[in-house]
Amino acid sequence: MLKIMNENDNFEELISEGLVLVDFFAEWCGPCKMLVPNLEELAKEYSIVKVNVDEFEELARKYAIMSIPALYLFKNGEVIDKKIGYQELDELQEWLKSKI
Repeated sequence: MLKIMNENDNFEELISEGLVLVDFFAEWCGPCKMLVPNLEELAKEYSIVKVNVDEFEELARKYAIMSIPALYLFKNGEVIDKKIGYQELDELQEWLKSKI
């Protein structure tokens, strides 16, 4: 599942159950755009939530997002790991498998 967060969503609910990969991104970010096909492929097996840092500045501050793309991995609502910058699909698949 790939979910782009909007103003009607509750972030805490979106990350509350199981393993959820959160992509903090911006529309103007080149590496963020390059990451989209990899996230779409991962979404076939994993829950992914995309959060636009320009629209959700309070979440970006809460998680101290300084560089994007920022990939935060949540398990049952808690951050368990993170990666910053563009990641190849195979690297992301190995990373997620190691966290299940």
